[in-house]
Amino acid sequence: MKKVKPSAPPALRPVELERIVRPLRLSEEVSGALQRRIAGGELKPGDRLPTEKALGDVFGVSRAVVREAVARLKADGLIESRQGSGAFVVDAPKSINLRFWQGENPAKTELRDIFELRAMVEGAVAELAAQRRDTNDLRIMKTHLLAMDEAITQGIDGTEIDDNFHIAMARATHNPFVTKLVEFLGRHFSQSRKLSWDVSPATKKFPREVQREHHALFEAITAADPHAARCQALEHLHGAARRASITLPTDLEHKKRT
Repeated sequence: MKKVKPSAPPALRPVELERIVRPLRLSEEVSGALQRRIAGGELKPGDRLPTEKALGDVFGVSRAVVREAVARLKADGLIESRQGSGAFVVDAPKSINLRFWQGENPAKTELRDIFELRAMVEGAVAELAAQRRDTNDLRIMKTHLLAMDEAITQGIDGTEIDDNFHIAMARATHNPFVTKLVEFLGRHFSQSRKLSWDVSPATKKFPREVQREHHALFEAITAADPHAARCQALEHLHGAARRASITLPTDLEHKKRT
């Protein structure tokens, strides 16, 4: 009897596949906890880390996990080993490996600091873009602006388009290093933007608030008004922070023109 060759299963199209979220390894959780203690001043420059056994007891993990976590902090330049003495917090990081938070989502204090950094960066970018933008810059920004309008109409997440709008604004400065900086930071800022695009029933008004701020910012840049552009960028950031139940410091508020 002739054997029937089993047919191959149909190939999955990319759109049918969902991204697999990788859980944090124990060593990543431990290194993140230690990094937060260093950033918060609990572990100061020059302080010696507890022994591997002591850290393992504190975190409830094996010495091998602690060893791997410490190796990550060494790779980031946050601690250094001194032969015969142990591991110490360095006086100044020896490498630039920018991590805005540990874990899947930022803690509230980390998110507040991210919004503050966004305010400083995006306010300056908007001001310069208003002075240097050309018709092509405005055309590209408007394309992203209209795409966000459509995302709201369709009830879908417009975070990625939002990122692209801010990158287009950075390109309008015609400074390639500003663009590279915003492109790099945008990957980290994206999480804070996503909060304003939540379309759940309790927050369904958020995207429309975001768009009113984006339109006001775009109008200021179109009008070539650097002061208004900075003010609108800061209004946008204060609004984004408020939607995340975060109040930014008053010293970040714009100064009205006298």
